[in-house]
Amino acid sequence: MYSFAPIAAAMDLVSSALAALTALLTPVVPAAAAGLSVVLLTVGVRLLLVPVGIAQVRAEKVRARIAPELARIGSRHREDPEKMLAEQRRVYSEAGSSPFAGCLPALAQMPVVLALYGVFIGASGGADPLLSHTFGGVELGSALIPFAQGVSVEPVFALLIAFLALVAWAQRTYVMLPTMRTDPTADGQGRPPMPGLLTYMPYVTAVIAAFVPLAAGLYLLVSTAWALGERLVLRRVLPD
Repeated sequence: MYSFAPIAAAMDLVSSALAALTALLTPVVPAAAAGLSVVLLTVGVRLLLVPVGIAQVRAEKVRARIAPELARIGSRHREDPEKMLAEQRRVYSEAGSSPFAGCLPALAQMPVVLALYGVFIGASGGADPLLSHTFGGVELGSALIPFAQGVSVEPVFALLIAFLALVAWAQRTYVMLPTMRTDPTADGQGRPPMPGLLTYMPYVTAVIAAFVPLAAGLYLLVSTAWALGERLVLRRVLPD
């Protein structure tokens, strides 16, 4: 996957940007320059992806607006799936949206995410100078639980995982649970669903952070925290 030409080119671009940021920050914060360059680059990428976030929230608001009608269709035609799908397509079409409107923007950003993550896990092959730099006294290429080297416990990893867990809690509490409770189409018959294991998925990032290099963990923290804040702000400022 990381040998695919466009992703490999994007990884080279990311590596060059990180090297430039690290060189720029070293005179100011020599001990944390490389780690802060990861943070700044992640913020820069998230800023470029704001239009994607806007598209996702707009699709979410459209779905919330037409949800009662979709629920009525599901209840009325549950014995005739073909008729139900046709009616649901009609409702989406009249609303100027589609059932996949919220998914397509997320798919559009995947090449960018893969390129960033590939750099942070050293997938480009060979030694990456970035990963030999330290942040909080730990090399950016080090992981909390290396598969073949036992467990290395460092305060920076504890803080990273704690903050990721906090972001996951906020995402579950303020984004996922309210959405599931207010979506009358989730069970196809107009009844709000009971929250299940799916709502705990955000905590997976905290688990992943224990196994990937510190640079990738920093990326996960900044990216998920930004996505949470962006989602909450856009829900308030975008019209229904």
